[in-house]
Amino acid sequence: MDNGASSYRRYLNGEEAAFDEIMETLFDGLVFFIDRYVQDVHAAEDIAIDVFSELVAHPHRYNFQVTLKTYLFMLGRSRALNYRKHRRVLSFVELSETAAIADERAMLEENLLADERKRAVNAALERLPEEMRTAVHLVYFEELSYEEAARVMKKNRKQIDNLLYRAKKELRLLLGKDGALLI
Repeated sequence: MDNGASSYRRYLNGEEAAFDEIMETLFDGLVFFIDRYVQDVHAAEDIAIDVFSELVAHPHRYNFQVTLKTYLFMLGRSRALNYRKHRRVLSFVELSETAAIADERAMLEENLLADERKRAVNAALERLPEEMRTAVHLVYFEELSYEEAARVMKKNRKQIDNLLYRAKKELRLLLGKDGALLI
């Protein structure tokens, strides 16, 4: 076959099986070629089907000046570039992915709020006196017991308890009414 031109002539003369020959011979290569542009096999198959539909819908646009294969690949390239151009504008998402995207957005929002809370608490902690800040850090961030924190700070358990009580009270004042939710 001469890259499909003779089969296409037979198809134009009414032989339906000739178009099947063209599809069998050129379809996979065209899909592979288009896929290099669109990076999506399913989209490449759809575009290739559109290209072959062009032969059926507008049979006299192909003028036999180039091989049929060349003509189909030219159409395929053009449609693939159009697809990429429109794909940039429109973001396609499968329905099964929408729930995951919604979950990701919710997680992102939660993380953002958590980061804001952390910044607010850290800024308030920086404003505490050194001993209070150290006690809070050891007990709440390093998860030491009151006794262990007392040993580290060379204080007794009651002093650590008092420092933490005053630190919480001070943090509530510094953070405002939302401070009760953060602490």
